[in-house]
Amino acid sequence: MRENLAERNTLSGRVRAAANAFGLPRLIIAGFLLLMFIVAPFVGNDFWTQISNVINRFSWNAILVLAMVPMIHSGCGLNFGLPLGIISGLLGATLSIECGFTGTLSFFAAILIATPISVVLGAGYGWLLNKIKGGEMMIATYVGFSSVSFMCMMWLLLPYHSPTMVWGFAGKGLRTTISLEGFYDKALAGFWQIKIGTLEIPTGTLLFFALMAFLMWAFLHTKTGTAMTAVGSNPTFAKAAGVNVDRMRLLSVILSTWLGALGILVYEQGFGFIQLYNAPFYMALPAVSAILIGGASVNKASIANVLIGTFLFQGMVTMTPTVMNSVIHMDMSEVIRVVVSQGMILYALTRKTEGGGR
Repeated sequence: MRENLAERNTLSGRVRAAANAFGLPRLIIAGFLLLMFIVAPFVGNDFWTQISNVINRFSWNAILVLAMVPMIHSGCGLNFGLPLGIISGLLGATLSIECGFTGTLSFFAAILIATPISVVLGAGYGWLLNKIKGGEMMIATYVGFSSVSFMCMMWLLLPYHSPTMVWGFAGKGLRTTISLEGFYDKALAGFWQIKIGTLEIPTGTLLFFALMAFLMWAFLHTKTGTAMTAVGSNPTFAKAAGVNVDRMRLLSVILSTWLGALGILVYEQGFGFIQLYNAPFYMALPAVSAILIGGASVNKASIANVLIGTFLFQGMVTMTPTVMNSVIHMDMSEVIRVVVSQGMILYALTRKTEGGGR
């Protein structure tokens, strides 16, 4: 009897430890998401279609969330300036089409074009953040907002001529939404796509994210990555050990900006459209919220935080409006989506000082 009691105590202790490690907030969100999946078939929603929707949205957004990791590791905080990287990706996408690239080739051409743009913009952004240490997230927010507003003018003034993109009545200025049909629509999602009934899995997009996540993990375990983490953990000790603190911070910002550019291109190929002007304005908030919900803090993040946070955030944003619409028999999906997404963003920002195991 004593052995059984000891075994039960050990088991309950392990369960409690696992629950504490995962975090009570994440357990509550995961439980609610599981409830949405269970309820969906009973209110008229196809279960496998909902699974497909969540997986698709996860695959579109995961790299944008991954872009948070380098700056968190270097101590630059959460990258509210992500729109700067997104703009780099949008420039790569539009210039790829302008240059006449089509099909899957246009996707890789967009990456090649966006890379030097993101490096230059990221370097300027990193230089600015190095000048105002301690207020990075505040300045990053204004950098993101101002860059989007500046590009609202530039999308009208830049000399684009492709009839696919410019306004037909004016002959100049880019449209608000540009279709990617004939270009890189589903360039990754259509690669090795799995279709079983109503279940669709974008294998190519998931594999591409897995590659990026692995490369990020591998980089963080290199000498440079370790130095970057040391800068974020204790810059004084890192400087005493011979690490160039400003250079590590600059590298992290450039890397984060490039991942933002790559992330928006992956998002577009799944979504099927390029959205310009004010579209990138608030795109940093869902990415920041996702990694915080996943268990990251302002100075500590892991690939697991990216995976968990992106799935929970996108799962809630996808499932809640669909299920609630079916329950109340009213088309309030957009209202519910805004309430849920903004509510989760607000919640995540209140947890920004928590670590993964708290």
